[in-house]
Amino acid sequence: MSTEVTHRPRVSAALPDFPWDTIASVKAKAAAHPGGLVDLSVGTPVDPVDPLIRAALGAVAEVPGYPTTHGTPELRAAAVAALARRFGITGVAESAVLPVIGTKELIAGLPRLLGLGSADLVVIPEIAYPTYEVGGLLAGTRILRADGLTRLGPENPALIYLNSPSNPTGKVLGVEHLRKVVSFARERGAIVASDECYLGLAWDEPAVSILDPRVCEGDHTGLLAVHSLSKTSNLASYRAGFVTGDPELVAELLEVRKHSGMMVPFPIQAAMTAALADDEHEAAQRERYRARREILRSALLGAGFRIDNSEAGLYLWSTRDEPCRDTLDWLADRGILAAPGDFYGPAGARHVRIALTATDERIAAAAERL
Repeated sequence: MSTEVTHRPRVSAALPDFPWDTIASVKAKAAAHPGGLVDLSVGTPVDPVDPLIRAALGAVAEVPGYPTTHGTPELRAAAVAALARRFGITGVAESAVLPVIGTKELIAGLPRLLGLGSADLVVIPEIAYPTYEVGGLLAGTRILRADGLTRLGPENPALIYLNSPSNPTGKVLGVEHLRKVVSFARERGAIVASDECYLGLAWDEPAVSILDPRVCEGDHTGLLAVHSLSKTSNLASYRAGFVTGDPELVAELLEVRKHSGMMVPFPIQAAMTAALADDEHEAAQRERYRARREILRSALLGAGFRIDNSEAGLYLWSTRDEPCRDTLDWLADRGILAAPGDFYGPAGARHVRIALTATDERIAAAAERL
């Protein structure tokens, strides 16, 4: 006797095509260049993990027990101290720090972790990291792309995503803009989730956190700040990040994640603690990116590109005033791969995102070809 398996709708059917799959042919074209591929499409670190961090990871590699979802007290204390020391963020309770398995995981799951559904509106930037939209789609919420509060009209959104400095544009939101968002969110009962993964990579404009006292006046109610160690600590492969802010919201996330078994491995927690306690390696990595940025920026301008925003972060938001896929082909003819701006929303359709995350040798090769 056989029974039929009930065919249910696939979750993936509600999601867009995975962006990187759409540029496979352009990547192959660029890789055929006699000098080899210069891949500036993905913001993945290429520089080594600092020995201090590797030592901390190895020192606890033999520990066999389960880690805690909340993270070690040492990790949470190191995060609080680093936020104050590096960014002037004060008033963060150690209990309101929660390590996450890379910040992409948190962002994609946040609407569901918060219990949002079809009746709720999630607001994302007009040009945005694709995972903000994915998070809303996975939870079945309504989604609105909006950079200005007037676009919301009488709506009471449940969740507002901010990203400053922005991926992909490098745009920085100032104190007054952030203050207005916080005030609006509190009037409407919305949660603000601020993705601050590039906060330590400000070049032309100072970048501030949603938790900065000048922004929220020391009141973290309704606010979440998301931080990553992938960028200036080169820990993308470690999947090391954390979320902090409103103690009640963090406590709710913790409770749900405990039941789900969403734990950062204990050796990674030790590595994160070491990375957060040391500013020297972070400063050295910043300088590597600064030097690469200057080389690429000069080469792009010399090749007739215009660079918009890009005051901070790991990317140059560049345009030749043509459809972004045409620019992608132009670059591929020179063995260079970039990310098309339409990955990030319709408003990005005439830009490409060019990453600083390549070795010095590959950055020099790109500049020469341009």
